[in-house]
Amino acid sequence: MIVIKRYPNRKLYNTHTKQYIKLDQLGEIIRKGDEIQVIDNASGEDLTALTLTQIILEQEKKQSGVLSHSMLTGLIRAGGDRLNAIQRGLLSPFSHWAEADEEIKRRVEKLVSTGEMNQKEGAALIDKLIAAGEQLRVEPVDKEADVFHADKITAFFRQRQLPTQADVKRLSEQLAELEARLESVLNEQTAGKE
Repeated sequence: MIVIKRYPNRKLYNTHTKQYIKLDQLGEIIRKGDEIQVIDNASGEDLTALTLTQIILEQEKKQSGVLSHSMLTGLIRAGGDRLNAIQRGLLSPFSHWAEADEEIKRRVEKLVSTGEMNQKEGAALIDKLIAAGEQLRVEPVDKEADVFHADKITAFFRQRQLPTQADVKRLSEQLAELEARLESVLNEQTAGKE
């Protein structure tokens, strides 16, 4: 893990290379897959989530609209609930499988309730479809994937700019920090109106 010290003048110091770096250079380090921790030089406070959020904001300025206005507005309006939902979804990679299983159950139960199949047939179909889904979860779709080494798989995902588990963890931390900031802003606004 690369430790970055942040000084009161907002300068960032890479303790690994022993050089000052800019925010966009720090973003490049992260895109290469390195783990970072940003700490306040004076207090020792962990500023990683705050700094990652700043990197996203800088990218947003330069790339003009990576995140849509409606998405950002929706996050602010929804406050903590929406951020918590996104965070739960990111942290639960198998939640999509659970949702698919529930959808299978719902649709088959509807067929049973309309009389298109009996209860026993419905239960058997649900079991068969869910078992097939579980098989996909454990067996690779491509049998040749078994011969890949972990580093080749990682390189494959990085080439396609797909998020790693570390990326998801960082995003989750950023969402937690953003949620806290939004809550603080909302509390300040509420206090100002009173």
